[in-house]
This record gives sequence, structure tokens and C-alpha cells, in this order.
Amino acid sequence: MRAGAVANTAGTLLSGARRLHRDGHEVHHHLGVSAFAEYATVSRRSLVKIDRALPLDEAALFGCAVLTGVGAVINTARVPVGASVAVIGLGGVGLSSLLGAVACGARRIVAVDLSDEKLGLARQLGATDTVNAGASDASGEIRKATHGGVEFAFEMAGSARAMELAYKVTRRGGTTVTAGLPPPDAVLPLPLVNLVAEERTVKGSYIGTCVPSRDVPRLIELYQRGRLQVDRLMSGRLTLDDINAGFDRLAEGRAVRQVVMF
Repeated sequence: MRAGAVANTAGTLLSGARRLHRDGHEVHHHLGVSAFAEYATVSRRSLVKIDRALPLDEAALFGCAVLTGVGAVINTARVPVGASVAVIGLGGVGLSSLLGAVACGARRIVAVDLSDEKLGLARQLGATDTVNAGASDASGEIRKATHGGVEFAFEMAGSARAMELAYKVTRRGGTTVTAGLPPPDAVLPLPLVNLVAEERTVKGSYIGTCVPSRDVPRLIELYQRGRLQVDRLMSGRLTLDDINAGFDRLAEGRAVRQVVMF
């Protein structure tokens, strides 16, 4: 993990080398891949062998968002069967967390977002309750629906306010997990007496505490067995020429997962 972070920051492969050039100048390997291109040079240590029968457009879905969202539920929090869960922020990562909670057999899953459209999709994917985060008393609605709060709350919006809401709706003895990446100067004021008296747990989750070589094949198998409906997250397919329009749709909240096809 540390080697990957160092290489990502430097814009190199895991070896520290750069294999891409343009007009005689070195080009960074963005996140070790630089995948928005017709060809990519990657470290063999960054490759994961997958089932040959899986269509490549479906395989592409098992990247960052699914690893982070499902992994936060399965690996970081280890949500047990019958637990109550809230997911705050329904982008690709948050909706993946919701799918992870469904796969774990959570009995109550509350989906929270500012978009009514995404709340509707969350209900289709298995949420038992939905709450608009813009409601005047969103935390009260969630606590009322779950009889005092959830056992596991996941902040997936990358927002300090969303994390504050996630903490508020976590019940005594519960766990609040964040995998969002807010601005570096964002801070969260925690009521320390409450943290101690209610025996709470607050955990960070980086890429779902995943080991890609182990977890990608496992998640693909769950998908192939109908236990993880990641294909429902696909908003559309793009050509490489349409990549900027795809980013615009993502920024405007009009897409969940888009796959670039060649």
C-alpha cells in the first residue's frame, strides 16, 4: 500500500520508472496506469487475473468504487447478517456500499443523499429506507426509522458535514466508517464524552481495506452468482472521444459509473 501511494504521488510505476513519453518529455503514469488511452503500460504487480468469461465492460466496474464501497462494508466494518446500516452519499462508492450491505444480509439499510433520483435507485438496489440529506431533521428521521440509530454508518460523500451526520445516526456501541476524501483541511469536531460513554468506534477505510489480487476475484464471483448487482450501477458506455462529456455528467451527478469502450 505504501509503495503504491509513493508511486501515485510521483506519477511513476511501482518500480519508480516512467515508460510514457511525448515529444521527448516524460509523461506521468496517473495512479500507476494512465488508462484514458488506447494503450497503457502498467506494472505486473498492478495486474489482477480475472475470469476470462467476464465481459470487459462489466469487469471495468470492479475498480476503485466497488472495491472501496463494498470493501468498507465487508472488510473494514465486517457487517454481520441482520445488522442495521446507513449509507450517506450515493455516488458510485456509496451505492457500492449499499450493494455490499445487501450482500452481507443487513436487515435495515438506510440510503441518504441530496438527490431524489439516486434515492430512487437506492430503493431499487435494496435500501429499506431513504432519507433526503437536505431535510431539516435528516438525522432525526434516520434515528426514528431505525429505533435510535444504526449499528454501522458509512460516510461516502467526502464531506465533513456528511461525516457529522453519519456519526449522529450511529447508535450506542456502533461503528462509523468513512471512505470519503474531503479537502485536506477538513476537520470533524467529535464529542469526546459521547465517544467514550457510548463506546463508539470511528474508522477510516482506504480503498475498502482491500487486497486487489484477493478481493477483485471474490467480488466478481459474488457478482456472477447474483449476489452483487454491480451492473446496475452502469450509467452508460463512452468512446474515448467522449471522455470530457463523461466527466461533466459525473460532476453534475447525472451518472454513477461510465465505462470507456474502444
